[in-house]
Amino acid sequence: MSGFVSFVSSGPGDPDLLTVKAVDRLKNAEVVLFDDLSAGPILEQANPDADLIGVGKRAGRASPKQHHVSQVLVDHAVAGLRVVRLKSGDSGMFGRLEEEITALNAAGIAFEIIPGVTSASAAAARAGIPLTRRLTARRVQFITGADMTGDLPEDVNMAALADPMATTVVYMGKRTFPGLAKRLIDAGLPGDTPAMLAEAVSTPAEKVTRHTIATLAEHLEETSSTTPALIFYGPLAEGGA
Repeated sequence: MSGFVSFVSSGPGDPDLLTVKAVDRLKNAEVVLFDDLSAGPILEQANPDADLIGVGKRAGRASPKQHHVSQVLVDHAVAGLRVVRLKSGDSGMFGRLEEEITALNAAGIAFEIIPGVTSASAAAARAGIPLTRRLTARRVQFITGADMTGDLPEDVNMAALADPMATTVVYMGKRTFPGLAKRLIDAGLPGDTPAMLAEAVSTPAEKVTRHTIATLAEHLEETSSTTPALIFYGPLAEGGA
């Protein structure tokens, strides 16, 4: 008899941001496959008898391949176990959820998806800003700053990304933002457009700094850090605390 997989969204790192359902699944899991950013205090919510398996991928580090992660997930579920696949932020946001769902469907394994707080929402709350504003920021767009090679994707819609009436949030973009900023300015977005860098959101190492897209590009070219971060730019990035 096959087991069952719960894709549990761990939120950005603060265990207080876990949903009630997420905590329930962790406490009843027999196996937990977790991302790097879901480790630490989040795992303290897990069943103490559960088998904890790290399968996280981080840029610039040796990481398990996606097909291996999917196979480990299938193998434990086929053994009849209650499996939690713990993903950082919201599991449906740049988390390779679809590849793992495809593997489960192919193996005939039932699953559920438990949504969570994406780091963009947590960062905006910490910074004291909304993600939308009537008249001047009616649209929000979340993008990835890195393709499968780690480079800036070539197929981005520059007209949309250079829209001064949108709030744009860039995931995994610290290394590629200087190149993106140049393309944004070339596409007509003013260099003094407000920008915000939110690092290690909702953890003790959290840091939020204010910039423009031009000064943030310069800052990121001059610094090197592996701390996970989000970049915000648009009419709301200058407000708040």
